[in-house]
Amino acid sequence: MKSSLSQPPTLGDVARAAGVSPATVSRCLNNPGIVRPEIRDNVKAVIETLGYVPHAAARALASRRSRTIGAVLPSLESSLFGGTVGALQARLTEAGYTLAVAATGYDADVEHDHIRNLIASGVDGLVLVGALRDEATYAVMERKKVPYVLAWVREPDPRHVFVGFDNAKAAGDITSYLLDLGHGRFAMIAGVTRGNDRSSARVVGFRQALAARGLDPEGAPVLETRFGISQGREAFRSLMQRSPRPTAIVCGADPFAYGAMFEARAMGLDVPGDVSITGFDSMELAEHLTPGLTSVQTPQVEMGTIAGDYLLARLAGEEVDDPPALETTLMIRGSTGAPPA
Repeated sequence: MKSSLSQPPTLGDVARAAGVSPATVSRCLNNPGIVRPEIRDNVKAVIETLGYVPHAAARALASRRSRTIGAVLPSLESSLFGGTVGALQARLTEAGYTLAVAATGYDADVEHDHIRNLIASGVDGLVLVGALRDEATYAVMERKKVPYVLAWVREPDPRHVFVGFDNAKAAGDITSYLLDLGHGRFAMIAGVTRGNDRSSARVVGFRQALAARGLDPEGAPVLETRFGISQGREAFRSLMQRSPRPTAIVCGADPFAYGAMFEARAMGLDVPGDVSITGFDSMELAEHLTPGLTSVQTPQVEMGTIAGDYLLARLAGEEVDDPPALETTLMIRGSTGAPPA
């Protein structure tokens, strides 16, 4: 006969050991925010001591929730989205939720399939990147009543909830900074704009800043390429073979700028003496390059935390305002300076 010690602990076992009711244990697991901290900590300690693992299917059936949030990202190949995902997961974990992450490879059809599959698996909410997707995808989320937020963008569209910033303004700000330094010959290395509203908005902001100072935007070449350091190197070499050469290159993502700086060194060009280079997102490597990379710092952590707070409030049935627009910061480092004489 099997010993009772070999049986996995139950919710009732936890309740008896903690000196509380099974309902209190359930609240600690499913809605910890409404339980007094001392009770919650006691129950948590007992759960860890006994090794109790809640039965996910039973919890979902009882609460009609999976306690899972889905996040669909363009890519997991770099640390670009890491800050946002880390902050989102931390916030959800505090509330007893699990984060399920999927990557699309910047493919709209793959994104659509991921969203449908996550909804079919019972996620309670979704965090998506960007707003540019077909109406059929939005219709699926609306029909299934799955709350969602759109990160990394900010648009005047009342149909959606945004947790992000104005990409065009951010690109315009860093272009204006270069104009203030005296640059007049510009180029841009941009991500592929088709199907990517962040990349396309940054190109728009770049061109608008030039036009506002009386420069012809069409005279400033924009090379679109896939995301990566190697692509930045190739685009930089192509741009520097033009005559006259640009004295300032605005990059729509930090890895493009990394590649541009590496290729400048390979070509014997001084940064910023011969050409100024800027990035976008101010990723960790930006400040450790020689020279440091002037870049736009995006609110990556704030986006994750705010997206989590918004979805948790919605799922708790609370009336919640749309998140405010977030700001970017221009991080000025050594990769930019006055144009060569």
